[in-house]
Amino acid sequence: MLMRTDPIRELDRLAQQLMGPGTWSRPSPMPMDAYREGDQYVVAFDLPGVSADAIDIDVERNMLTIKAERRPATKADDVQMELSERPLGVFSRQIVLADTLDTEHIQADYDAGVLTLRIPIAERAKPRKVAIGVGSGRKEISG
Repeated sequence: MLMRTDPIRELDRLAQQLMGPGTWSRPSPMPMDAYREGDQYVVAFDLPGVSADAIDIDVERNMLTIKAERRPATKADDVQMELSERPLGVFSRQIVLADTLDTEHIQADYDAGVLTLRIPIAERAKPRKVAIGVGSGRKEISG
């Protein structure tokens, strides 16, 4: 059987094994993408194997905190693990949100191991036209 190796991936896996799983006091990071789509920002987090009830989303002022925990799967007594590369433990990410985002109306969806947050842009931050008033005559300054 032909096997390919990636030395960088092996180093990452070894470092994670040495550091152990993430804990609530020292969580592991989770990968994410962030982009603007129309009048909202979208942030997507990879959380494969995490159940929706193990995800905690908090917003305090303009700090968004995501915490999730991947627990070990229950196995029968006669199971002998041959290889275990999927990380377990606690994962966390904090993001500072701009004041121009509406944190009161964040929508969260979880599908196929991806947590997607949609954060609308606040009305006060959207571009708008300013009307120009026309004066009722010419004013002069005399001195």
